[in-house]
Amino acid sequence: MATVCQPLIEILSEIPDFRKEKGKRHPLPAILALACVAIMCGAKGYNAIAEWGRNYGKEIAKALGFTHEKTPCAATFCNIFRKLEVKLMESILGKWVNSILPSLGISIDGKTLRGSAKQGSDIVHLLSAVSHGLGMTLAQCSVDSKTNEIGAIRELLKSFVFEGQVITLDSLLTQRRVSQDIIEGGGDYVMIVKENQEALLDDVKTVFDGPCSHLLRKSSDKTIDIGHGRIEERFLTSSDELNGYSDWPGLHQVFELTRTIVTKKTGEVSKETVYGITSLPLEEANPERLLELVRNHWHIENKVHWVRDVIYDEDRSQVRCGNTPQVMALLRNTVIGLMRLSGITKIASSCRKFSAQPELALALIGIVK
Repeated sequence: MATVCQPLIEILSEIPDFRKEKGKRHPLPAILALACVAIMCGAKGYNAIAEWGRNYGKEIAKALGFTHEKTPCAATFCNIFRKLEVKLMESILGKWVNSILPSLGISIDGKTLRGSAKQGSDIVHLLSAVSHGLGMTLAQCSVDSKTNEIGAIRELLKSFVFEGQVITLDSLLTQRRVSQDIIEGGGDYVMIVKENQEALLDDVKTVFDGPCSHLLRKSSDKTIDIGHGRIEERFLTSSDELNGYSDWPGLHQVFELTRTIVTKKTGEVSKETVYGITSLPLEEANPERLLELVRNHWHIENKVHWVRDVIYDEDRSQVRCGNTPQVMALLRNTVIGLMRLSGITKIASSCRKFSAQPELALALIGIVK
């Protein structure tokens, strides 16, 4: 079901223009609106965005807010994107998304811009916060080449409101300081624990595999999915026995999750067990809820990163100047989220439909011809 929200075209008008008035030919909101609509129609880079604007004529240009019949060339998009105040742009678009989404959980994960990395760009890795459910990007920040995601996540957490939300993270981001920041911000966490937190992992494993584990309180649930030629069972057991024993910030429960996959054609069986922790008490997150949260964490891969790579060919994008890689990723995130918000589930076919009927894309960002 589509969700009613403030039109994107109004939000784009709030993004500050760094250019001086003298010599300014095209309004910034029109340039950003054209980029969003062109991406919605399948454009993969600023060259394609410029071509899209020139191909659809003056009527579309006027509707987007241009005052000249000719829309900007590729060089104009490049020059503007590389100098945009991208952190402020992220903040404005992030607040818009936060204002329209229900509380379902937030995944935080990173993505490398492989094409830009090969070209020597300063921006080669982005850390994103993506909503469970719709898969809309709430916030995004670049990861400095001299550090890693651990150094960037605290900046990311400061850039959006997560009070009352559950933050899900993979093992790299399972850090004491990150847990403390989430708790102090009024949120909760679900974290995967691996060897980078050896002492914590040993404590968690002891609850499920230790000599006295059979005496400890536990509860379990499982799901079974059949499709794509395989049967996948997820079995999760949780316990609150470490609550009060572990000094990890906010820890209430620990869990063990075993995934068993059977390939129907060959009968081959694969099994994987992972461990995790959460600040959610049992009364707020039973094993069924924890299974849902862990599974939804991967929406960031399936609903955002995969779409950017496969449909928009981001891994082969060679943009590298200034803020351009991050701006392009932000615009793709915005467009993907807006389409999902309107009820669209098949992004590729919708791009083809919008390309044939651009007035539908204009309407989606709030422009009615």
